[in-house]
Amino acid sequence: MSAMVVMGRIRAPYGIKGWVKVQPYADDPLQWGEMAQWWLAEDENAPAEAWRPVALRDCRAHGNEMIAAFEHTTERNGAQALRGLYIGAPREVLPEVEEGEYYWADLTGLKVRNLQGEVLGVVVGLISTGAHDVLRVRDDEAGEERLIPFVDAYVPQVEVAAGWITADWQKDW
Repeated sequence: MSAMVVMGRIRAPYGIKGWVKVQPYADDPLQWGEMAQWWLAEDENAPAEAWRPVALRDCRAHGNEMIAAFEHTTERNGAQALRGLYIGAPREVLPEVEEGEYYWADLTGLKVRNLQGEVLGVVVGLISTGAHDVLRVRDDEAGEERLIPFVDAYVPQVEVAAGWITADWQKDW
């Protein structure tokens, strides 16, 4: 199995029939319903062999989140036991993304530079705010973390293959 791509996190049980609320880490999580199974782990950075597959019964949108049901979980206590687990999948089973779209895992680890060519740091994660995602950029040299909105106005260029993101952002912001 290849490296796992973290797709979201189980927030809480939903109802009494084993459903769970899921905080997705993607723009179109309903595509995940096309997969027969998801993988769960306690740590988002767990090695691939630590993720356990679970058969997906159903998933659907629920406001800004989604709800999902697994074959082995049919009551609330079982759903409660899944609270806090991360949802992932091997890269090869994920739906392809369109031009200009990225999985969070594609962005994590990329270096960020501004329009002047100054290195701002490395993407260590993203935050979903509802309105848009925000890049968490850590500058170990300066001992700082910057939060940069991941929108075209501030991030005009993403070069995954080259390992760079260009941001319209200053070091002192």
